[in-house]
Amino acid sequence: MLWSFITFHIFWSNIEMKIAVEGCAHGELDKIYETIQYIEKKENTKVDLLLICGDFQAVRYESDMKCMAVPKKFQKMNSFYKYYNGEKVTPVLTIIIGGNHEASNYMQELPYGGWLAPNIYYLGYASIVQFGGVRIGGLSGIYKGQDFYRGHYEHPPYTEETKRSVYHVRNLEFFRMKQIKRHVDIMLSHDWPRGIHKYGDLRDLLRKKKFLENDIETNTLGSPPAEELLHILQPTYWFSAHLHVKFSAIVPHRTESGEFKSKTKFLSLDKCLPRRDFLQILDIPHRKPLKLQLDPEWLAVLKSTNHLLNLHRSNCYMPGPGTDERYDFTATDEDIQNIIDDFGGDLTIPENFVQSENVSDIHINEQTTLLCDMLDLTDPNRVLNNMDSSFNSNSNISMQNITDTVHSECSSSEEDNVHTSYLKNVSEKSPDPTSPQDHIPQAEVNNESTIETTELLESINSSGSSSNTSKRSNTSLVSPGENKKFKRRNLNIYYDSKDSIS
Repeated sequence: MLWSFITFHIFWSNIEMKIAVEGCAHGELDKIYETIQYIEKKENTKVDLLLICGDFQAVRYESDMKCMAVPKKFQKMNSFYKYYNGEKVTPVLTIIIGGNHEASNYMQELPYGGWLAPNIYYLGYASIVQFGGVRIGGLSGIYKGQDFYRGHYEHPPYTEETKRSVYHVRNLEFFRMKQIKRHVDIMLSHDWPRGIHKYGDLRDLLRKKKFLENDIETNTLGSPPAEELLHILQPTYWFSAHLHVKFSAIVPHRTESGEFKSKTKFLSLDKCLPRRDFLQILDIPHRKPLKLQLDPEWLAVLKSTNHLLNLHRSNCYMPGPGTDERYDFTATDEDIQNIIDDFGGDLTIPENFVQSENVSDIHINEQTTLLCDMLDLTDPNRVLNNMDSSFNSNSNISMQNITDTVHSECSSSEEDNVHTSYLKNVSEKSPDPTSPQDHIPQAEVNNESTIETTELLESINSSGSSSNTSKRSNTSLVSPGENKKFKRRNLNIYYDSKDSIS
């Protein structure tokens, strides 16, 4: 039965689900799940969903550690591989984003999102999904100005440089997110939106992390694009990690006339260590059933902006008002309904996880292939691996003609100026609190159940639970025609002869 995406908010019930939010995982899945199970037993409750805000470290094989930007002495297998190979069963549906310490070779197999292991779903570079009607968006990686306008050119095997640049966020994902017009309930990012410190207890933050003082004074703490997105999307919740400290804030949003409109509850959590605030439980209303589904508005935006994908190392800017080409990719009601129809009215994400081969080069993931075929998207990995020869040569897009809303043209040598100009532009768009009454009382963020990890971790039985290898479903979203042809663009759009793909 088809449902109307536009009006689904009127069906909210009084039924609440429990969502656990984790800061940086750093590979400690066993400890995180054991903590949740301890809480469930102690409070006689059930957690329905776990959100992890990056530094997940999906290490399957020892070779994956070579793809992590982590000093060798700190590289560990940790416990993800047990859930990956079926030695253990993931006890709660887990949705994650990437941070700056990841097994990037595995993450890159799923640029648009997918299952990393049974019941562990990765949101890709950026995406929005729904769980029980709650819209959850995520942005993987951290912001670095020198890479923001580049394409996703990195691929395994990595150099020391690309091992780090691969997790730097790109303007394409933020451009896509800015096309979203329907309300997002929860947003996840690894690094903080820039300026978020202005809306919380700054004195307490500096007491815990005094070294942040200079970044705060120069307004360089956090991500400028995430700051802009925070004020555009205005989600109900925004969760982050990265700085290994618990920090809460309330961001008020106002109409053009200055009237209070809504607020965003921001919360950053610590990494998973004893006596640290790394986990928090929230009660959030939902629509039954509690199923993980793709979001039709996001898919519509993804499909309509596929031509903007850049796999060069060179800079590329998104279209803006100063150009002759289309720059507004807001999904219409018809666009959204077409997506729903294409999926037969059911956007439930299939449990189609399969283990990947232990290879050192680019690997093509079947989940990515399926989604690309469904939406007629370009799979970056197939292009980078010279496997996609079905591009439409009539669709030659000149990246030099694409301009950003901030800049007309820019080359790689102008990166420093780009960074400065972008910061200036965002600071003009993102309002600071104008008076003390703009702040909603701090206590509102802390109404949720905060977990005292000191008591919990001391009580955890570290033995963990194990089980036999679980069965994996190969259910597909829709069975595409055997001989269906998909439009592809000229390889030259994405690949520069100076780049190495070996």
